[in-house]
Amino acid sequence: MLGALAKKIFGSSNDRRVKGYRPRVAEINALEPQLAALSDADLQARTVMLKAELAAGKTLDDILVPAFATVREAAKRVLGQRHFDVQLIGGMVLHESGIAEMRTGEGKTLVATLPVYLNALSGLGVHVVTVNDYLASRDAEWMGRVYRFLGLTVGTIVHGLDDEQRKAAYACDITYGTNNEFGFDYLRDNMKYELSQLAQRGHNFAIVDEVDSILIDEARTPLIISGPVDDRSELYVAVDALMPHLEREHYDLDEKQRTVSLTESGNEFIEDLLRGADLLKEGDLYDAHNVSLVHHVNQALRAHTLFTLDKDYIVKNDEVVIIDEFTGRMMQGRRYSEGLHQALEAKERVTIQPENQTLASITFQNYFRLYTKLAGMTGTASTEADEFAEIYKLEVVDIPTNKEVERVDEDDEVYRTVGEKYDGIIAEIEKAHARHQPILVGTGSIEKSQHLAEMLVKAGFKPLDYSDLNALTDVYAAAREGRVTKRFAVLNARFHEQEAYIVAEAGVPGAITIATNMAGRGTDIKLGGNVEMRVEKELAGIPEGPDRDVKIEAIKAEIAEYRAKVLASGEPADPAAGRKKALPGGLYIIGTERHESRRIDNQLRGRSGRQGDPGRSKFYLSLQDDLMRIFGSDRMDGMLTRLGLEQGEAIIHPWINKAIEKAQQKVEARNFDMRKNVLKYDNVMNDQRKVVFEQRRDFMGQESVRETVDEMRHGVVDDLVAVHVPENAYAEQWDVEGLRERVRDVLNLDVPVEDWAKEEGIADEEMRERLRQAADDAYAARTEKNTPDLMTYVEKQVLLQTLDHLWREHLVTLDHLRQVVGWRGVAQRDPLNEYKSEAFDLFNGLVGSLREQVTQQLSRIEIMYEDPASAEASFASPALPPMFAQHLDPVTGENEMAESGTGSAGGAGPAYGYAAQAMATDTAMLERDPTDATTWGRVARNEPCPCGSGKKYKHCHGTFAV
Repeated sequence: MLGALAKKIFGSSNDRRVKGYRPRVAEINALEPQLAALSDADLQARTVMLKAELAAGKTLDDILVPAFATVREAAKRVLGQRHFDVQLIGGMVLHESGIAEMRTGEGKTLVATLPVYLNALSGLGVHVVTVNDYLASRDAEWMGRVYRFLGLTVGTIVHGLDDEQRKAAYACDITYGTNNEFGFDYLRDNMKYELSQLAQRGHNFAIVDEVDSILIDEARTPLIISGPVDDRSELYVAVDALMPHLEREHYDLDEKQRTVSLTESGNEFIEDLLRGADLLKEGDLYDAHNVSLVHHVNQALRAHTLFTLDKDYIVKNDEVVIIDEFTGRMMQGRRYSEGLHQALEAKERVTIQPENQTLASITFQNYFRLYTKLAGMTGTASTEADEFAEIYKLEVVDIPTNKEVERVDEDDEVYRTVGEKYDGIIAEIEKAHARHQPILVGTGSIEKSQHLAEMLVKAGFKPLDYSDLNALTDVYAAAREGRVTKRFAVLNARFHEQEAYIVAEAGVPGAITIATNMAGRGTDIKLGGNVEMRVEKELAGIPEGPDRDVKIEAIKAEIAEYRAKVLASGEPADPAAGRKKALPGGLYIIGTERHESRRIDNQLRGRSGRQGDPGRSKFYLSLQDDLMRIFGSDRMDGMLTRLGLEQGEAIIHPWINKAIEKAQQKVEARNFDMRKNVLKYDNVMNDQRKVVFEQRRDFMGQESVRETVDEMRHGVVDDLVAVHVPENAYAEQWDVEGLRERVRDVLNLDVPVEDWAKEEGIADEEMRERLRQAADDAYAARTEKNTPDLMTYVEKQVLLQTLDHLWREHLVTLDHLRQVVGWRGVAQRDPLNEYKSEAFDLFNGLVGSLREQVTQQLSRIEIMYEDPASAEASFASPALPPMFAQHLDPVTGENEMAESGTGSAGGAGPAYGYAAQAMATDTAMLERDPTDATTWGRVARNEPCPCGSGKKYKHCHGTFAV
């Protein structure tokens, strides 16, 4: 109570922080008249002036006010947009390494120009991170006009660029790109062999758009570069065939934790099945030599019990395609690891692709913590504020809206059954549609989108194809004439090609749009429709000129008329029905269930009420929904039955909302704990990764690693002597024969160790010195024979390639250790401490193996070239293994993993052109019919349009494909 009173008197901590920015906002506003009077040339000259001030000793904070004022004036001239005062505040929050929470439609893209320009003046580079290539390209082009006007360079990192293009983009003052591309470039840079080949030039400052999606939703999904291993598809099929024989009592299933494990009876039953199928050759299932079989059984069990077709994945073109739980979109090319994807392929009887071995990996949590300064912006971050603070040291600041939010958020309606809930939703859609109110219906999965679409069809509605201009013309005519069209559009993974246009037109009078999540769509829903989208769609073939201008004005007038109709489409008061107040027009959000994360619900709600527009939102729930069922809806069902709740009736009360919010908070807390736990384990690997990558770069930067090679050789000698000639032991106790064999094997030396051991008074120290000297002499002779210059180059390549090989093996070992270490808890030992201890021992083993293998290889190396120049040229680009890029794009579902061939470190290299190369080898792509768009498959945005127009796809049929 005292806290609430203090908040009313003094304001919240967020209010006080926002208020603290107001004086600087006033200073920026005071400069506006002065800058408005400058010519373009004088305004552009301010960039040089501000850079000079920095060079003279001023800090970025010192020049914030003049820099922000400069950007605002440039945006007015170039874009015709002026930053609002609240946008200036948002820019300051970003500059101070905070997260700016700004509602949908408040102009986050424009806000970013302020801190980006200011920090780019340092010359150290600024990265702007988006969730997909479309938004990266769009924002770089759109906001890039401001930066280029002010004399800064802008680059874009998207799929399909080669090394030189990437280096050029990173060399720019400002670089736009996706989280995945930035992370992959970091990993790929740490697999190269020359500093001159590196694409990135450091991690100075990054602004992450949709920061909650990238740093929270994707925190548990690492970026992985992997390579293929042996084919084991027959084993997957054989194990899968046994799964249908399992009964429910054979396994324990936990829906909350999404885990499943065999019971004791299940273990015995599956062992009998495996023996019958001749898969379990000897011993019990959990004997050490059967560990691979256990892995296959567990993954097949997960595939059959935890993963559902058309909810978690779909089958398309003989592939199992993952559906992202947060966005409902296809993760084309993304694959589950550890054989789970192969188990799903066996379950669905599609072609089983080979497993992959991890070559390099990093989580987004650890990648983004590489930046000296990190900031983020989103519409929904407050619910995860604690996690941002604890993991990333980022404070969330709620930025006030430019205009007050006029949306009415109604209490949830809770029905007893799913059927009753959907009946209520259909009835509400029909009522709102009859008033010409645009409706956005949010669903939790593709399956539920399709189910709702089928119910609408049964109710007399028809699906709308946004690629059909005739159908659109009818919709617009109906909007003008006040007719009810009973048409709807579905926006989910199956129809994402039409996404931008569907979103843009979701505000037309009477529009019904069913969406599987609305986060990060990149297009605002404007009441009445979107002028730009309609101009692009309807006037594509009309050249610039008076006719086109007239048509554009007509479209603008029509959209203004539609907007007025949408604003007037609210529901009047109905005292007889118990509704005393009228409900507003505008976009009507209908949620078909509550997501386990409140952020996702808020993202859906936030689509309505942009920039002060009126709007309305309501969620429809049933006691059979996953969230309600998992959190004990049985008791509530019994209570409602006793209260006499009739068929088709709903219970509506603020207390229900609070109970649901608490359930969501429990799930969010559990997910946070899981992400923290993942981070604790990944931090162990990350510490080792940083050591390896830093050491690797150090080797690459040295002219010669001869000193390191010599130290390694001496270390190997010391290890050999320590093992076979114990300190203070008698000569009779020495393992002379073993030492001689190991010296021959590792150092390629045949020395009279037995004779040395017989000498009077010889000790381990003298033995060590003699072996060192013999090894040094032999290596010096080998160096002279192969030429010192060439050996200098070979030493570096052998060192780097051996380190890479051992690091890959180490990653696999750590991954296996992580899977089994959890069982140590049964013995009352902390699994994390066990993991840290064993990982440390394994890393020490890696260091020892590196020393020995490098020494062993260099002691035998023979250069078979007569011309040193040609030999060096041959070594200049070591071949890398075939590689796959595996990662999760939380928004678009673009091709996230494709084979890229062996490549070379100096050329396009692994995974650089993977989208284009995947297309080039796809038979379906090679058999495109120019007249039939369904045969085109996925077309890269910069590829020539398959229709034969000669234009790029993005300027032709791909205009509205995101």
